[in-house]
Amino acid sequence: MINKIETNKLKHKFVNNIPFDHIIIDDFWEKTIADKILQEINEMPKQGMVTRYNSPLENKITIPHWDMFRETTYQAFTYLNHEFLDIIYKMTNISDLKPDIGLHGGGVHFHPTGGNLNLHKDYSIHPKLGMMRKLNLIIYMNPIWQDDWHGHLEFWSHDKKNNAPKECKIKILPKFNRAVLFDVSQDGWHGLPTHTRQPNDIYRQSMAIYYMTEPKNDIEIRPKALFAPREDQQNNDEIQELIIKRSGMVN
Repeated sequence: MINKIETNKLKHKFVNNIPFDHIIIDDFWEKTIADKILQEINEMPKQGMVTRYNSPLENKITIPHWDMFRETTYQAFTYLNHEFLDIIYKMTNISDLKPDIGLHGGGVHFHPTGGNLNLHKDYSIHPKLGMMRKLNLIIYMNPIWQDDWHGHLEFWSHDKKNNAPKECKIKILPKFNRAVLFDVSQDGWHGLPTHTRQPNDIYRQSMAIYYMTEPKNDIEIRPKALFAPREDQQNNDEIQELIIKRSGMVN
């Protein structure tokens, strides 16, 4: 289902990449599988039984429902929830990972023209299972994506004093069949803070799944994602109030 992965080489890269552990895997799915998934994703509805986020912090559509996946997409998510765990262990040396089979925050994601996702740190504890969210796997399904359309996945360093993103360290183009596996437990600020500029009939498309471990004793408890304002949102009281509300830490 996936192309051969040289796990030993990627293991060295995973733990040495900055600003937090991550690896990039191009040509992830076998070509026939990738093409079938792309066809199925292209035909998925963008209205109806979908989750739509449309706020100053994020603009996207998500489909986390298994019964909305067609055959190959369903098989692909099943593979990521089971057989792929052994490959993840070989690449990361992280044991006892559990997949989030409910796809909480995962599934198929679409960003329309003007879509964005402010830099953020993921929630730390799963709201249903009580486990720590550890890894995020994103697989991009964009047959065409130009650099000037923006939509890059950005990884930022952490400003510990202010609990905020400090500096962009890497921008990852969401090219077709590119997978990105990264640790979301290491103050991992990530997102696509610049609004996308693709033609109106093209969506920025991806598959996403999370993996969990038992919580650490010193974990920072976040019931929901903690967002950061974009540069043009700095010192905006309404945005700051929205960030607090969205974080789930309202008194």
